[in-house]
Amino acid sequence: MCNIITSSSNGKYKELTALLEKSKARKESGLFIIEGTRIFSEVPKELTKEIVCSESYLQKNGEEQMQGLLFTVLSDALFTKLSDTKTPQGVLAVVKQSKYTLEEILQGKAASSKGNEAQPLLLMLEDVQDPGNLGTIMRSAEGAGVTGVILSKGCVDLYNPKTVRSTMGSIFRMPFTYVEDFGEAIQKAQAAGVQVYAAHLAGKKAYEDFDYTKPTAFLIGNEGNGLKEETAQKADSYVIIPMLGKLESLNAGIAASLLSFEAARQRRLE
Repeated sequence: MCNIITSSSNGKYKELTALLEKSKARKESGLFIIEGTRIFSEVPKELTKEIVCSESYLQKNGEEQMQGLLFTVLSDALFTKLSDTKTPQGVLAVVKQSKYTLEEILQGKAASSKGNEAQPLLLMLEDVQDPGNLGTIMRSAEGAGVTGVILSKGCVDLYNPKTVRSTMGSIFRMPFTYVEDFGEAIQKAQAAGVQVYAAHLAGKKAYEDFDYTKPTAFLIGNEGNGLKEETAQKADSYVIIPMLGKLESLNAGIAASLLSFEAARQRRLE
């Protein structure tokens, strides 16, 4: 039987806590944590650095469940204390972060490595702050055939445990990158032949009235403030999502989903 960590002062436990709670620790180490049996099964083996499980999980499933991977065992009480979920399932994984460059995403190399050979279909997110929103965007992006997601440095950390959980595994399949200069990234996309559309209340034409069968990117702004004006002005066109009632705008995740699936619909028809 392997040694079981029972103290919160243990160095390994402190490392795990930092990866769960601190974006800086995740960035510096190039690692993050996923928790739960469902998403655990989605992790590519080559990205799995270590498995961490509770004592009772190990007793129930046996060491063969770890498939020869490095693993650490925590007492049930300590695992519950570490867990980011209300009902811990007893297993988490320390995972290596995926690395994509802006150039790879714009050129379609990242998408082709994932088996997606379609024309570029990009989401460009500016300062999206809600972890659940970002996770939803990643899931719907995968479902709509988006080839890459480009995030401003002001977006929430995609490796935040809540965001990782919300992606339901899409974090391992949807190419993405953070950029220091969002405006420059827009210009590089345009230089690569990508038509850039801003979801904006000043739009005069409905989102269904544009052709997204060619290389396309959608700009999606912050939940509360939308796109910065200087960012929106860089777009080739404004699109608007017509709405009834007294609503002015939609949740960023819903807006991104509607635009992505409209592009997907047009491409299927073509």
